[in-house]
Amino acid sequence: MTLIDTLNRDWQTRGLRFAEGPGGLAIAELTHEGASATVALHGAHVLSYVPAGAKPVLWLSKEAIFKDGKAIRGGIPVCWPWFADHPDEPNYPAHGVARTRSWKVVSTDSASLTLELQANEATREHFPHDFVLRLQATLGDALAIQLSVHNPGKSPFTYTGALHTYFAVSHIDQARAEGLDGRPYIDSIDGKTRKTQAGPIRFQEEVDRIYLETTDTCLVNDNGWDRTIRIAKEGSHSTVVWNPWIAKAQRMADFGDQEYQEMLCVETTNAADDAIAVPPGETHKLALTLSLA
Repeated sequence: MTLIDTLNRDWQTRGLRFAEGPGGLAIAELTHEGASATVALHGAHVLSYVPAGAKPVLWLSKEAIFKDGKAIRGGIPVCWPWFADHPDEPNYPAHGVARTRSWKVVSTDSASLTLELQANEATREHFPHDFVLRLQATLGDALAIQLSVHNPGKSPFTYTGALHTYFAVSHIDQARAEGLDGRPYIDSIDGKTRKTQAGPIRFQEEVDRIYLETTDTCLVNDNGWDRTIRIAKEGSHSTVVWNPWIAKAQRMADFGDQEYQEMLCVETTNAADDAIAVPPGETHKLALTLSLA
């Protein structure tokens, strides 16, 4: 019996179907009144979200690699327990270990899925703490994603992380990100200089910014598709906005040379100054809700 057969035997009675996705990865297929979403067990990675009668909200690279041990380019990767490069160990994997591990199913229904990842020997090589991560994806009038981080150990730990959301747009020239006017940010392209946002964020070159001191709901406005995507969040005081532009897109093996024109990232994060300390026995929850405004 294959993994897909086993998953459907154990869980399909609750209304959720599992199927073989790209690269043979197991994916869960969520549906609700014409809307759909797919989630890979690999990395607890949300691959798609399509509201009823609408174009896909999430972007997935045509060059994405679907393979054990590799991160998937696009959708909503789970970055944890560090965001971007490790602060002390440059050879550690970028964005942590959670997005390249296999998570297990702990509950389902037709429109909801909860996946879990616990500390093991492999994760302790990079993060020497006990932890229990749970990612819950719930599909309704919106797509709600919640990442809970529980510390079952006897000592505190601190982490950074993200729900690293890639949004599909008609063309980057037609898109802008709003909701961060007046917020301070770290400009990773300009030597991590601290600046202040003025007005909406438009894309005419590479953008890589960590916005600080913000719990704000953000919007992705797309004139080409005449739509607005609303990104509400909880448990986060930072937001990352990213587009790799031309040169970086060409350097990435899992990113098409022209695909920077089709996407932008507005990421729900605990990054930079927004690191999270979790005492023994406590849980922190990072959540986002995606909808069409």
